[in-house]
Amino acid sequence: MSSPGQPPPVKPVISMFLAREDLAPAVMAHLTEYFGPPDLVGPFWAFTASDYYTPEMGSDLRRRLVSFLHLAAPAQLANWKVFTNRVEELYSLGGRRTVNLDPGYLTAERLVLATGKDYAHRLYLAQGILGDLTLIYRRGAFHPLPWTYPDYARGELPGLLTSVRRKYLWQLQMMRREASP
Repeated sequence: MSSPGQPPPVKPVISMFLAREDLAPAVMAHLTEYFGPPDLVGPFWAFTASDYYTPEMGSDLRRRLVSFLHLAAPAQLANWKVFTNRVEELYSLGGRRTVNLDPGYLTAERLVLATGKDYAHRLYLAQGILGDLTLIYRRGAFHPLPWTYPDYARGELPGLLTSVRRKYLWQLQMMRREASP
């Protein structure tokens, strides 16, 4: 029989899509106020993996990955998505988003993203939010699953996430040292 226990803390991450790069400082101010200081703010790169967002946000989207210093409980993921949805609404113009924020968390084994869109592989969390197992880590690298978004499977994100994972593992090691007598 399994014995339920507390999960280890997770590393909060957010993938930002921006219609305009000049929105980044204001959006980051909201995120920092909620999540605390970032410890990685990746470079901007063009989002070209899909035209899904084009009708709403335009065709020249910029993307950036941000991770946050403070580890958190994985059970907070739904709250993070509700918060980021509110931030997206703040920057909407005429019912169209200029900012899309995809919060998630990273562990030693996986990347999980929050979404409001149901699908067979997604698990309900709370408040209308589901968790999407997006990448798994094994044999020294992140690996996509059949449903992984193409831009998470290749390009800039896997390398950045590997850097975030190294920091996360170091943080866990420091927490264990502090906890042991």
